[in-house]
Amino acid sequence: MQYRCSECGWTSGRWVGRCGECQTWGSVAAVGAPKLAVVASSVPLSRAVPINEVASQTHRRTLTGVGELDRVLGGGLVPGEVVLLAGEPGVGKSTLLLDVAARWAGQGRVALYVSGEESTAQVRLRAERTGGLAASLYLAAENDLGTLLGHVEQVRPTLLVVDSVQTIGCTGVEGAVGGVSQVREVTAALVRTAKASGMAVVVVGHVTKDGAIAGPRIMEHLVDVVLSFEGDRHTQFRIVRGVKNRFGAADEVGCFEMSEHGMIEVPDPSGLFMSLHDEPVPGTSVTLTIEGRRALLAEVQALVAPVASETAPRRVCHGVDSGRVAMILAVLQRRAKVPLFQHDVYVSTVGGARVVDPAADLGIAVAVASAAVDRAYPQRVVALGEVGLAGELRRVPGIERRLAEAARMGFDTALVPVDSREKSGAVGSLKVIEVATVVEALASLDLRRMRVAA
Repeated sequence: MQYRCSECGWTSGRWVGRCGECQTWGSVAAVGAPKLAVVASSVPLSRAVPINEVASQTHRRTLTGVGELDRVLGGGLVPGEVVLLAGEPGVGKSTLLLDVAARWAGQGRVALYVSGEESTAQVRLRAERTGGLAASLYLAAENDLGTLLGHVEQVRPTLLVVDSVQTIGCTGVEGAVGGVSQVREVTAALVRTAKASGMAVVVVGHVTKDGAIAGPRIMEHLVDVVLSFEGDRHTQFRIVRGVKNRFGAADEVGCFEMSEHGMIEVPDPSGLFMSLHDEPVPGTSVTLTIEGRRALLAEVQALVAPVASETAPRRVCHGVDSGRVAMILAVLQRRAKVPLFQHDVYVSTVGGARVVDPAADLGIAVAVASAAVDRAYPQRVVALGEVGLAGELRRVPGIERRLAEAARMGFDTALVPVDSREKSGAVGSLKVIEVATVVEALASLDLRRMRVAA
């Protein structure tokens, strides 16, 4: 007996619950001996033509009314487009899409919101709270695919929102609702309906505990756009990140802030990750990260305190990668002679920002060194650059975009790696200082003339 994965074709001599190739659960099933099928050729209905002779069609985009979402989509929704929006429970997927459907209907178009998780009364209550009532917005609470398509034929919307695909079942397909076979068939049916009718479809998808989109991977291949809705439920900031986009750039991000009245667009999110200080404070630094095509300011705070007992010093990180922080601390100890082995080090970001960009390495190093010597430096300074194990600073991409954002926000000085710019000189009123190593960066801020604070 042979067993084969229905997702990627991986074969095994025995049954396993998880595919050994694509790591999909429940996709391995028994098959007979493989046979080579002989398929007779048929006359094609249309001939193949050279690519230069194919007529280019310009798809007319329609704005959703939510500027940050339109930014990620590439300028709005295309007729027949299928969008998959995935995110953790409670992050605000339903709130955002209900607002999109209401704004769509408010422009004189018909929108249909199908909920498989809530009743229409529950959706109505949320719409009242967020101001999402519109005459052309239709609601339906269904869990059957056939009934859902019947609603589409009756209402004939130009926008369909399905919340969520894991709650819709298809009669005649084996497996429980939300299983691999069910999700694959429901997604394929929605894609066929969208392409045939020219209706834009937005589908909500669940995620696993690892953060991956639940269901078969083929679901991501079938849809045109895959968006990831990110954010901590304990903070108000949310990011919609493009993962796949057949009609635009796939590296855009949209910024939102969750409030009691729904999702609020944040066209200028840099101020969310900054704290206000009347005077310079030791242990703080400002760096610049790239989210999609946006340059965002992020403040890093550090605290260095003596070890209270004979135990090993603590290294606590929030919002930054603990592995990179450990490497930066080792570089500071070995290359910059900042003794931290008898001190606890705490590193955190402001506003719940998640900083994973290597360009923030220098900002983290400056914050830790400032906290270690208990000495502040001028506030209006930004530091960016990737730190190497030899203590050198490496160039980072998008340097001009980062510096332009720093100049726009009113900063005076920027520390950048050597040879990271095509032309030297200031950017507006921003003075740019090029440094080759971490030691030079700390010396330029006068952070190496004092002992570590006791």
